[in-house]
Amino acid sequence: MKRLLVNATQPEELRVAIVDGQRLYDLDIETATREQKKSNIYKGRVTRVEPSLEAAFIDYGAERHGFLPLKEIARSYFAEEATSGGGRVNIKDAIKEGQEVVVQIEKEERGNKGAALTTFISLAGRFLVLMPNNPRAGGVSRRIEGEDRSELRDAMSQLEIPEGMGLIVRTAGVGRSAEELQWDLDYLINLWTAIEKAASERAASFLIYQESNVIIRALRDNMRGDVGEILVDDQATYDEAHEFMSHVMPNNLSKLKLYQNAVPLFTRYQIESQIETAFNREVRLPSGGSIVIDPTEALISIDINSARATKGSDIEETALNTNVEAADEIARQLRLRDIGGLIVIDFIDMSPTRNQREVENRLRDALKMDRARVQVGRISRFGLLEMSRQRLRPSLGESSQDVCPRCSGQGTVRGVESLALAVLRLFEENAMKEKTGQLQAQLPVDVATFLLNEKRDAISTVEKRYGVALLIIPNPNMQTPQYEVTRIRSHEMPEQSDASYKMATAAEEEAPVAKRVEEKVTLEEPAVKRINQTAPKPEAKKIEPVEQPSSPGIIRRLFSNLFSPAKPEVKEEEEKKSRPSRNRGGRRNSGRGEGDSGRGQQRNRGQGGNRNKGDEKRGQGKPQGQRDNKEKQSAKKVESADGQPKNDAQNEARPQKEGSGSRRGRRGGRRRRGGGGNTQNKNEENSQSSENSNEQPQQSSNKPADTEKPARDNKPKRNDSAAGIKQESEQCCRSKVGRST
Repeated sequence: MKRLLVNATQPEELRVAIVDGQRLYDLDIETATREQKKSNIYKGRVTRVEPSLEAAFIDYGAERHGFLPLKEIARSYFAEEATSGGGRVNIKDAIKEGQEVVVQIEKEERGNKGAALTTFISLAGRFLVLMPNNPRAGGVSRRIEGEDRSELRDAMSQLEIPEGMGLIVRTAGVGRSAEELQWDLDYLINLWTAIEKAASERAASFLIYQESNVIIRALRDNMRGDVGEILVDDQATYDEAHEFMSHVMPNNLSKLKLYQNAVPLFTRYQIESQIETAFNREVRLPSGGSIVIDPTEALISIDINSARATKGSDIEETALNTNVEAADEIARQLRLRDIGGLIVIDFIDMSPTRNQREVENRLRDALKMDRARVQVGRISRFGLLEMSRQRLRPSLGESSQDVCPRCSGQGTVRGVESLALAVLRLFEENAMKEKTGQLQAQLPVDVATFLLNEKRDAISTVEKRYGVALLIIPNPNMQTPQYEVTRIRSHEMPEQSDASYKMATAAEEEAPVAKRVEEKVTLEEPAVKRINQTAPKPEAKKIEPVEQPSSPGIIRRLFSNLFSPAKPEVKEEEEKKSRPSRNRGGRRNSGRGEGDSGRGQQRNRGQGGNRNKGDEKRGQGKPQGQRDNKEKQSAKKVESADGQPKNDAQNEARPQKEGSGSRRGRRGGRRRRGGGGNTQNKNEENSQSSENSNEQPQQSSNKPADTEKPARDNKPKRNDSAAGIKQESEQCCRSKVGRST
């Protein structure tokens, strides 16, 4: 179970951590001296338009002006002459200096770069993100897939979205009804209406709307179903979180609790040491290896070292185990430090390709839990993997760390001897210039000591050669690599100068941290503050699963077919009646179907149903062996009273019946009906013959063999016995094979 821990006991720092058990999952720290400005909405003024950059610089109230590219400018701010001509828009014609625009911070200031701005506003809610002036954007979050995506699209089709606005459903909206989404949409529309009203009432530049603080952001973005408890160790922060959750997520209000134990909250869950690793350059791995994270101006480099990892049986196994551990830890450190931009990882070299693919898949699986968008490449032949990560907020290093005043962020300083020789060469270079009267150098004490003692002869040689006085001033306020060399011209030389030890410059005094916190600049109050939702949140509808009748499995159906009792013949006849009879061309004829069923019943009554039952089963697709057994049984039952079987000639002397159960007989009957004439007359004859057979059922079997009836329409006589039918079917098959060959 995951827990959301909020530590607000210190006024200088507010920390929010998500832990899974006792393992730190995510971390967000907000300091009092620097609050997040991303997603804040300002009303600014265009100060400069640069056609070479296709961008404009906006004064929105900060020290540095913001950067607004042409692609981030909405069409509503363009001049009419810029869009009337068609073709590519020139930014010089689209907007003018002094024009007022409503902008939102997309990327915060970093180093010497100003903030990146956009005029396409996006307002984040609990379930939705509203883009009021971008109708083309919208849809469902990329992280939602499968059936949830289609369900949310159906729910979005039921929402009442104003014209000209776009909408995106967040991952928190999965499983929500259309009423809940509409409730969140109404809140965002009311918020945008208040922003538009405030922007029209005042002139630029000022803050219109401020993004929520770290507590509300953490509750809004991280409050998912897997978070089971929220612990806050400060009463004021607890009241703020309680107010927000009561309006936005009242169903989760029972998870919010006030932590009042004497043991510090983060110490209780043993995550203080894990937080400290996020500030270190080197992170240790469980197997003994380590990863080294170095931020540069262009990218973030991560190096993996095996260090003390020696548990593998060979070098390949050691490299694989270390790289797999490093992949999991790198994904976690990127999340904790919130590192964004380009990232290059130098894995330990692995020869087998399958090991490289395993490490890549392990890294992708570990990055699936990240809220930021991540793109991962493949391990190159140099063992490097390139990836990029979306920058959600300023990284932990940017917000919590200061640049080293001695090395200016370089990480190394120049040695004493090297710096002293560089100053000596600089002396000689400036002494060669004309009208140079004196050179003064303020140096660190150790560098000045080296020059005055070890390089005394070299300094004397420069003074004699060029006739210039060199003055070296040891400054205790300087440290390597700091130094200062000043050139004084001949006509600027003072008549009387102070003593050299008095010329040392004083160091700039820095205010202590506590004093800087007290003298913090008062932040600007936004014109529009958070709007509480007046309408009550609709209750989530619980969808009860509909129980569907389970169909029996294949084994159960097989045993039921083998061992279940035979169905009555009446059901078989009813099933045959319910099936429509089809001609060869696929057309249905109800008249013929009734005639066939009548003739089938006549034959069943005339012969006890034995032969017709066998024919029907043969028509239903019985195996060949079962059909042969049925034919043998039917042939035995048509023997004469004296026990002698009837021969083929006597069987051929029988009158041809049109209602034969075999397919061949039915097809023949249809051909005769089609050529002979009236179907109604034939049906009447069939009904009369069936009545005669019912009146004298025994006479048909005891009739002498030599009594013959002439065949109808002088057609050739057929043999309807089992053997005859088999013989005719074999002849038919031979003829078909002959025609096919």
